[in-house]
Amino acid sequence: MTTIGVTGCTGKLGSMVAQRLSEAGADLRLIARTPGKELPVPDAEVRYAEYGDGQLFEAATAGVDTLLLVSAMESELRVAEHTTAIDAAVAAGVRRIVYISFQGAAPEATFTFARDHWYTEQHIRQTGVEFTILRDNNYQLHLPGLADPETGVIRGPAGTGRVAAVAHEDIAEVATAVLLDGTLLPGEVRDVTGPQALTLAEVAGILSRHAGRTITYEPESIPEAYASRAGYGAPEWMVAGWVTSYEAIATGELAAVSDTVQAITGHLPTTFDRYLTDHPDILSKLSTS
Repeated sequence: MTTIGVTGCTGKLGSMVAQRLSEAGADLRLIARTPGKELPVPDAEVRYAEYGDGQLFEAATAGVDTLLLVSAMESELRVAEHTTAIDAAVAAGVRRIVYISFQGAAPEATFTFARDHWYTEQHIRQTGVEFTILRDNNYQLHLPGLADPETGVIRGPAGTGRVAAVAHEDIAEVATAVLLDGTLLPGEVRDVTGPQALTLAEVAGILSRHAGRTITYEPESIPEAYASRAGYGAPEWMVAGWVTSYEAIATGELAAVSDTVQAITGHLPTTFDRYLTDHPDILSKLSTS
């Protein structure tokens, strides 16, 4: 039986994939960064390794045939960490990598973190390993967090651009299917999106209906966006990531709607409206009830 390794297994996406693989009866190996966190499949085999520790990561992936590589947390070292983990996995004998990337990944992508994904994708290609790259759009989970809980205002330089945000559950279902079936999307790069592309004004309207209060969107200029975030004490690369995530919406880089979820799962992806209905807890900081 093919052994499937799942990284990021204590995070939201990785844990969803691990649970689905376990339910499907897969030979599963969890690869976690640090001990102590609750595991999504308590009786699964687990190894611990940081992406940036090649020796440990090679040991953790020894015997794994197919690896789900969930991207690391944003940092100035993320590409180097990804590269180390990929090389270690290939050295350990991993034959196929399914990588969670980001829509619009390119060396000149507006969203600075999307550039990290492009360089990671290229490194996977250069190893010669079999691969499938799933380029997710923004997460629907994160859209309520764009609004200030006090004022109910979303501010950012997104203009009237659109974002085809996607539910974690849909990504997990696609990734699980691809991991279980090596004939699905071999050597392909596929966008994974929701069923519709919304402006942030439309996002605010949907949030308003579910939160029971008025949520609005106020476009900022790029200089205004940097100035409004200057007092957070975050490093420059992080602030640039925050601001350019809105800019990428304005440029249209996150507006394309893909058919990947329906093609792989047989059902339409979840709308943002339905996502909020199914997950009312994510509105707790915005809701008046």
